Amino acid sequence: MAASGTQGPHAPQRAGRTPRAGGPSHVRRALVPTFTILGLIAIWQAVVDFGVIQRFLLPSPTDVLSALVGDWALIWEHAQTTLVESIAGLLIGVAIGFVLAVLMDRFEGFYLAMQPLITLSQTVPTVAIAPLLLIWFGYGLAPKIILIVVTTFFPVSVSLVAGFRSTDPDVIDLLRTMHATDLQIFWYAKLPAAADQFFSGLKISATYAIVGAVISEWLGGQSGLGVYMTRVRKSFAYDKMFASIVVVSALSMVLMGLVEVLERLCMPWKRAERKHQ
Repeated sequence: MAASGTQGPHAPQRAGRTPRAGGPSHVRRALVPTFTILGLIAIWQAVVDFGVIQRFLLPSPTDVLSALVGDWALIWEHAQTTLVESIAGLLIGVAIGFVLAVLMDRFEGFYLAMQPLITLSQTVPTVAIAPLLLIWFGYGLAPKIILIVVTTFFPVSVSLVAGFRSTDPDVIDLLRTMHATDLQIFWYAKLPAAADQFFSGLKISATYAIVGAVISEWLGGQSGLGVYMTRVRKSFAYDKMFASIVVVSALSMVLMGLVEVLERLCMPWKRAERKHQ
């Protein structure tokens, strides 16, 4: 009796500490990568300041920051072009990837025909495709958006097909016994089952969109971060080159952040699961 009475008060205390244990973990998730990045930047600064690598070969973080601030107006002007190209290409690529995934899931023959072609489309380097697109479609937005579409539709289509095919067959059988139509099965069973994998593929596509836009701008164009990078590279202004790289990374992170916000809005059950954990 005494033993059971001793254990009783301790069990609620352990249970009470569980929510507090989750608090520091969130702080740790934020602090660890932050201090890691700051540490790498400090090492980078020290390597340049102590002459391990000459400043004209590798500008220091302070040089990059100075170039970013001093040339911000021009960098932002070029960044707007890259952002427009990336968003337009990403939206079209996602739409094409979604339609292909639905058709591949619905028709087995279409899946067998398209699966190797979709995979083959990703084996050709984008650097090899870009010059041809510029020759065929000129130096406007069209070739850049097409290149972004080619690089972004693949992660979406592949992840969606895998998600559709991972739907619990018992759930599908249950809906069929309730006389559900194919559209209802897709809406209530397959789409929710594939949502998690879809957003994982969308995050990858979001980063591909920015990179694809910059690559297409390297080879031709009148504005965009790729054009800006080419110009400052030819003038050996490596501090500005690194500044543009920082902006490219920041734009990719912003797009990924927007995808995560969209994921939380479209998958409220996932947010509830995290709270219970």
